[in-house]
Amino acid sequence: MSSTPAFDMVFFGGTGDLALRKLLPALYQAHKAGTLHPDGLIHALGRKALGLEGYLAILDEQVRPRLGADFNEQAWQSFLRRIRFQRLESGTAADYEQLAQTLGHDESRNTVCYLATAPQLFTQICGHLAAVGLNHAGVRIVLEKPLGHDLESYEAINAAVGRCFRENQIYRIDHYLGKEAVQNLMAIRFGNALFEPLWRREWIENVQITIAEELGVEERGEFYDRTGALRDMLQNHLLQLLCIVAMEPPASLDEDAVRGEKLKVLKSLKPFTAEDVISKIVRGQYGRGAINGLPVPGYREEHKVAPDSNTETFVALQAEIANWRWAGVPFFLRTGKRMQERVAEIVINFRNVPHAVFPKPLGLHSGNRLVIRLQPKESIRLYFLAKEPGDAMNLQSAYLNLDFHTMFKARWADAYERLLLDVIRGRLALFMRRDELAQAWAWVDPIIDSWEQNRIAPRPYAAGTWGPAASSGLLSRAGAIWHEET
Repeated sequence: MSSTPAFDMVFFGGTGDLALRKLLPALYQAHKAGTLHPDGLIHALGRKALGLEGYLAILDEQVRPRLGADFNEQAWQSFLRRIRFQRLESGTAADYEQLAQTLGHDESRNTVCYLATAPQLFTQICGHLAAVGLNHAGVRIVLEKPLGHDLESYEAINAAVGRCFRENQIYRIDHYLGKEAVQNLMAIRFGNALFEPLWRREWIENVQITIAEELGVEERGEFYDRTGALRDMLQNHLLQLLCIVAMEPPASLDEDAVRGEKLKVLKSLKPFTAEDVISKIVRGQYGRGAINGLPVPGYREEHKVAPDSNTETFVALQAEIANWRWAGVPFFLRTGKRMQERVAEIVINFRNVPHAVFPKPLGLHSGNRLVIRLQPKESIRLYFLAKEPGDAMNLQSAYLNLDFHTMFKARWADAYERLLLDVIRGRLALFMRRDELAQAWAWVDPIIDSWEQNRIAPRPYAAGTWGPAASSGLLSRAGAIWHEET
């Protein structure tokens, strides 16, 4: 039985990488699971005059191979019957008039306009949608990142979109917030009495949040060279994860209760001084190296990357939250491309016992830690010390493992699938509010300004490693080590 109302899902950029690689596969899975309303339609918009037949051929060629081992031919064919295609030039008013005629103005159908395009087109698209009446109460607009390149450009985009749509119609997406393990982090924190008494400065030594990728910039060299790791990953994904870890318990799961608590965390982040940028932030750029035994080029050798580029592909920093719960606890955030391993995880390192009566295992920095793995395989592990078998009282690290795929047999929804369903249903809790992202930009902008004013070049690191050696030094000065070094 479907769990969504009738809808029209409109993809601007329907022939682009995001739609073909993520959005359409996510909707296929929801369709196969019977979640989508039978009258729900998917309208793909593109600049080429493909026609429906030509577009469906692209889906067969590019989307179908991504649907995994449980692909179902019957479900695929019925899914394709939901698809519509229209040629649309983002600056041509007549194309929007045709789109409005196709969609109509039936407010009982939820219309979702997903802007899977370059952000410089957001203002133009929203203006044309409003001009043809496609901004009525039944329309929701989804804005894909990056939203600007600094606070000023972010506010300009939001002001323009805000002239066309009300705030409760605007869905600023961060797909990390749709991941199952992130949702489970909320459940662990706020659904159990076990952790809450320990979730504070008295018991937590440090927090580490890592998003590492084995991939380089692939075909995104031109975009990435203008953006860099700080804007592309840290300003949004990493800061959102930090907010989930550090926020106070919300009064309810109401969208503004949750997002209001996240905003408080962002406002409590201590700003970086010029000295802090040098001592508490490591900026890196990958050079030649090897991934899984295969040689890969350095960043400056990538397609459409300037040969003298100073764009960072790695950032590690030490942040601090200036409030009663977290004062003095370092939060180490790290992201990078061409790293040794593809991994996204949150590590909560608890303090050592106040008086050690057992010999400490050699090389073990902290006996108690909680590791929330977001990818590639979602799990939660609680590490503790236990006696190893034998005559002597020797302790070794052990762990309790919650493997979601083993524990729960229900079907897993992809992050984009969950978020697309939430947009159709009108749920805003997993999307970012305007003031949240503005506060994140306000914290990140001084870092970028300091890099530019003081000409701080990125440190080199070999592809296939964990980044510049200075990253380990950053933690060492705080008396800590990265999780993978334990």
